[in-house]
Amino acid sequence: MQIKSVIFWFRRDLRLNDNAGLYHALKSGFQVMPIFIFDQDILDKIEDKTDLRVNFIHQQIEQLNTDLLALGSGLMVKYGKPLEVFQHLLLNQTVEAIYTNHDYEPYAINRDQNIADFLLTKGAKFHSFKDQCIFEKDEVTKDDGKPYTVFTPYSKKWKAKLAGQENWSLSNEHIAQSYFIKSYHTEKYFTNFIQKFLFEPIPSLQAMGFEKVEFEFPKKEVASGIIKNYTEQRNFPAKPGTSHLGIHFRFGTISIREKARKAFSLNETFLNELIWRDFYMQILYHFPHVVTGPFRPEYEKIIWRNNEVEFEKFCAGKTGYPIVDAGMRELNTTGFMHNRVRMIVASFLTKHLLIDWRWGEAYFANKLLDFDLSANNGGWQWAAGCGTDAAPYFRVFNPTLQTEKFDKQLAYVKKWVPEFGSNQYTAPIVVHDFARKRCLEAYKSALSQK
Repeated sequence: MQIKSVIFWFRRDLRLNDNAGLYHALKSGFQVMPIFIFDQDILDKIEDKTDLRVNFIHQQIEQLNTDLLALGSGLMVKYGKPLEVFQHLLLNQTVEAIYTNHDYEPYAINRDQNIADFLLTKGAKFHSFKDQCIFEKDEVTKDDGKPYTVFTPYSKKWKAKLAGQENWSLSNEHIAQSYFIKSYHTEKYFTNFIQKFLFEPIPSLQAMGFEKVEFEFPKKEVASGIIKNYTEQRNFPAKPGTSHLGIHFRFGTISIREKARKAFSLNETFLNELIWRDFYMQILYHFPHVVTGPFRPEYEKIIWRNNEVEFEKFCAGKTGYPIVDAGMRELNTTGFMHNRVRMIVASFLTKHLLIDWRWGEAYFANKLLDFDLSANNGGWQWAAGCGTDAAPYFRVFNPTLQTEKFDKQLAYVKKWVPEFGSNQYTAPIVVHDFARKRCLEAYKSALSQK
């Protein structure tokens, strides 16, 4: 007699604890077969075969398998196109359902729908749950039901919904018990993982066309002092004032609910960063056209210079503007860039050089460890002035003034641009006053068109 089972499909939720979809799978009454698929549709588009994110995912999958083996189970790991993997898998066995967690990107939505349609032909179901954000889709909207496109009122409604009341503060003790940030206690049901099942070895990076890279990834644990002092320290790139948790949020190796509870007790500014994640996710969900074009269509009329030589210098960190160059070199070396510097760098590319924000967005997408389509897209459109709640087009960051304000001792600059101050350092690629004037003229000309 064949044992009835369900599949839990790990994706952007690479952890066993406090995992919404996994919790519901384990509670289903069926044995749970955990699976991870290295998605060929995604991996084939990655040109850099030393990609650190693929290395990170592979490490996490190995750890996840180790944790499951300790529970008497294991992780089925496949390399291929998800629909084809499930079609092949279900040729030889019957499953009641596939459980997973929501993914809000256009590719993922289409992929999941195709798999759900296939399962129907097999008499099986596709169950998906909210896990990577606190509020999603239509959960936080204006009073008329329309989505917010400005962050501040969105964040106020977000906090009010979480607190269950309009007047809230970090001192509201009951907020930490809010239904929306309670943990899913998966550990209560770990015995429901399929037991003593012979899984195939995990495909190696080399078998998938990638190379293993020795790299020290940011840790999941963050000193409480960093969160507590986040408001005062977060804008200074030379200080250890940010959490570096982006990669863990991106791949779900930590729980957003757990971090939101901690943020409530420690620092509202850090909490706001978590709300920004939700904000940009719901923007992507409601306005999928932002993937390829500006949120504000009138900005499509801007005539970009798109000088390829200047773009190459920008990417290499050789613009002659030290804080811009430091940021790009940090990104190229570590896969990370400080958030304040991200704003300066993005403003410089789009406004000083008049290079299409999509060029910068694509470069960051290839380099950032914590690359997330919704946040990366939202950040670049904000800097270019064409996004939701964006910086006005006439706001052009002055890199020199930004350096004086946030890296006065030049500690960050000197770390990444050691030749700064010597005759080896390149001259500025463009003069700030000239670039600002050129930018304002280009934007004004485009936006004045009917």
